[in-house]
Amino acid sequence: MADTVRAAVQLGPRRIEIREFPRPTVGPDHALLRVEANGICGSDVETYKGHMGRTTDPFIPGHEPLGIIEEIGERAAQRWGVAPGDRVALEVIVPCRSCSRCLTGRYQFCPNRTIGHGVTPVTVAPGLWGGLAEYLYVSPGAVLHRIDKTLPAEIAAMFNPMAAGVRWACHLGGVGLGDTVLVLGAGQRGLAAVIAARAAGAGTIIVTGLAADAHKLALARELGADHTIVVDETDTVQRVTELTDGRLADVTLELTPMATAPVTDALLATRQGGRVVLAGLKGGREVPVRTDLIINRALTVVGAFGVDARANAEAIRIIESRRFPLEKLHTHTFGLDDAELAIQTLAGEVPGEAAVHVSVHPGAA
Repeated sequence: MADTVRAAVQLGPRRIEIREFPRPTVGPDHALLRVEANGICGSDVETYKGHMGRTTDPFIPGHEPLGIIEEIGERAAQRWGVAPGDRVALEVIVPCRSCSRCLTGRYQFCPNRTIGHGVTPVTVAPGLWGGLAEYLYVSPGAVLHRIDKTLPAEIAAMFNPMAAGVRWACHLGGVGLGDTVLVLGAGQRGLAAVIAARAAGAGTIIVTGLAADAHKLALARELGADHTIVVDETDTVQRVTELTDGRLADVTLELTPMATAPVTDALLATRQGGRVVLAGLKGGREVPVRTDLIINRALTVVGAFGVDARANAEAIRIIESRRFPLEKLHTHTFGLDDAELAIQTLAGEVPGEAAVHVSVHPGAA
């Protein structure tokens, strides 16, 4: 058993290096996760580029960790209901589980949280808080979910984007039987929203993307989208109007990163009394909002912050059902030494590589 753990540490914008950390001792309320795979998220890309307003404190990225319980304390095993050898997926947020927000189901907004997977500085002992590491330290408040060990690791590691699709489309968007759903953005979470909307019984699903996203738009159609729109060649609102015979969308999900124009498109393309879910982060940029449009159409506009336990559990059931060809989403697997290349690949910065879902497997050669 090695005394040290290798991890990829982000030191600042576009600066990642491999470092070694002492292997932590596991107490009665803690666990040590052997990381099998960690999905790379669009927010990892923006953080890597320095767009998300992080401090320069070094940290181990990776907020979608999937792995095997290597060691676990007695009280932790009883509390979580897991044992060594079990495969689990970890949520980003580590809440206190005691405050009023935690006790009323709003643990994502826990005011006492000091640790988060993939975001906590390495200066917070024992430092191993991110999924881009051979092992991750699991603290007492962590929220974890068991997942089928027979699934390929790269498929099981899709739990987070799939949970986003479930929560944003179904829980916040309220997609129901026969609804017309417009998904602005064909990234991992946009594609997951297509799957979730189709599973919920949506009647028509429309997905937008850039010309450079042709491979993603093709995949969206394979996964259940009825129509796709290339936004740098076609006016989104006009095309949605045509496709729906003027009825517009019942539910619109705005998932584009950093772009501001799609917010207006989302409002214009949604019918009276419809719902608009905003989940695409803009890096702090101000977005002009036509409030008269929201008022006159009686739109419900909902902000989507991450995913919760319910969404994760339902997403894992979708993945375990094997009903959808999720293997078509996964395009790239990297080892730990190539963690930075993995992020660059998802960012579209590697010529000739058309990425959709990318994961880092720390145990891979």
